[in-house]
Parts: sequence; C-alpha cells; structure tokens
Amino acid sequence: MQNLNEITELIKIISKLPGLGPKSARRIILKLISNRENILKPMIRALNETNINISRCEKCGSLKSINNCSNCNQQNKQIKKICIVENLADQWSIESSNIFDGYFHVLGGTISSSSNSKENLLINSLLQKVEKEKIEEVIIATSATVEGQTTAYYIKDSLKNFKVKVSKLGLGIPIGGEIENLDDGTLHSAFKNREGLDPGSD
Repeated sequence: MQNLNEITELIKIISKLPGLGPKSARRIILKLISNRENILKPMIRALNETNINISRCEKCGSLKSINNCSNCNQQNKQIKKICIVENLADQWSIESSNIFDGYFHVLGGTISSSSNSKENLLINSLLQKVEKEKIEEVIIATSATVEGQTTAYYIKDSLKNFKVKVSKLGLGIPIGGEIENLDDGTLHSAFKNREGLDPGSD
C-alpha cells in the first residue's frame, strides 16, 4: 500500500467508528476517492454543516440545530410525559417504534460512566422541566445493565419531592439488554408493561 500521510490519517479516524476496522476503512476511503463528485464532496459539505450547526441541547440532551431543539419545542402538543434514555441511539429506536409520543431526556451516559458526571446527565434541567411543564409521568428507559439500573434509581431519588408518577420499562428487556438493540415488538412490550416506581421509596 502506498505510504500517503493523508490516507493513513483517514484510516485512523474512520477505524474509530463503530463496527469498522482498518480494512473496512480502506474500502470506504477508496470508494470516496473514486466518487469525489457524488460522494466525497457532498459528504465533506454535510460534515462541515453538521459540525457548525448541530449540537447537544443543554436542556434535554437531544440534538438541536443551531438554536432550535425540536424535542423541547413541541408547543403544538399537550405533552405530560418524559421518557429518559441513556443516549441518542435509544431515543431514535423508541421514536421509530412509534410507541411513545412525548418529550425525551437524553442523559448522554450513566452515572457510573467514568467520562460522565451527574451534572453532564442534565438532571437539574430534567427536574425544572417536570415542574415547569407539570409533567404527570416520567418513564425511565435506561438499559437493564448495572449502570443503567443505578442511574434509574438515582433519577427516582431525585424526583422524590415531586408529585409525578415515575415508571420504568417492564417485561421484555433482557438482563444486560440495551434499548438501541431491542426490536419494535420488545419495545412495545416493555412500554406496555412498565412498572411504577415510588419516588419516595428506597
């Protein structure tokens, strides 16, 4: 293989993407280079626009475009529920299943994640939303891992002084399972069989 610094650097970067290694990265790069007008240049423009315009909402943790967060600004709906998920992939999975119609709160990780502090999970803004919007139910859709359950109970405890129903996804999620890997049928079952959590209990 030719020793081209630009290609070597691209391989390193693309190899960091989920499910890709050096060989897959090389195939992608060759495809891009051989299709500059139809793929490479449009991709460069799209990536640049995404880098400039798309960011994490500082209130709900979802993605927003410039100053507009479509998740927060659902003014045309009478929404009284919030679904709490660990990451954007979980939000997109639930949205595509059409089982939930309401606000999302994207934590961006779990409490025990070494790279995430409790502040990064935007818990304070969640509590403010519950109070301001008079939310009736908070659905905790964290994964069935130790970290996900630890985070769920921390959120439950944070809501103990609020008059709001707190529930978690029920039957259908296997132990250790992650939301983004569940099929639509399992998600429907989990939402339908969600269990109430008493914010004031241990």
